[in-house]
Amino acid sequence: MKPAAGDLLIELAGQSMWLLPERAAFWKERQTLLVADPHWGKAATFRAGGIPVPAGTTDDGLTRLVALTARCRPRRIVFLGDFLHARAGRSDRMLETLRTWRADCPDVELLLVRGNHDRHAGDPPGEMKITCIDAPFVDPPFVFCHHPVELPDGHVLAGHIHPAARLTGAGRQSLRLPCFFVGARTTVLPAFGDFTGLGDIEPEATDRIFVVAEDEVVRVETTSAMRCDCESSKTLPTTPPGR
Repeated sequence: MKPAAGDLLIELAGQSMWLLPERAAFWKERQTLLVADPHWGKAATFRAGGIPVPAGTTDDGLTRLVALTARCRPRRIVFLGDFLHARAGRSDRMLETLRTWRADCPDVELLLVRGNHDRHAGDPPGEMKITCIDAPFVDPPFVFCHHPVELPDGHVLAGHIHPAARLTGAGRQSLRLPCFFVGARTTVLPAFGDFTGLGDIEPEATDRIFVVAEDEVVRVETTSAMRCDCESSKTLPTTPPGR
């Protein structure tokens, strides 16, 4: 991997983990790129339902993924769920875009840990050679999941909630940014997709929060300056919630 100025290296479960401003993470020891919630085809799903939304979100996301693959040179890419958004969004154009991307990185192992949207959208086309499995997938010291549950088998890496931190200043000005939410037993990655929405979090003092501020990942202290306007997402469920 070629670190960029905005990347941030942290220790996680005794391993070296790069947090990337492209809203992904890179596990150095296993040369693994981690991507959560791309939701390919979400905009196409809305358009299929008669809701006029901009096109091109799949292309934009794949442009970032292509650049990340070239920079990180991973041996493996793990998608932490919700690879496709819905069956209605499986347009020929969107799938052809994904096939073209896959053809450009034929030697990279691809693994999808299915999320709730994948169950309805279906697995990616077989010619993309993506191994699709149900959670949890144990790869010590980590456990790959979609839903951020705590498990005894290792530190869980997950997505699903599209975490965001709302930062509030002294003058009541506020800024809402996607973030990496790092707890003692679970880490939640920000959504990789560009058309996915954000879910506010309310961290405890022992949690670590790293916001994505344009082209940089920055740690934010969990103080009274951080607030959110929703119920706490810190209490992790023992059974996966729907989304």
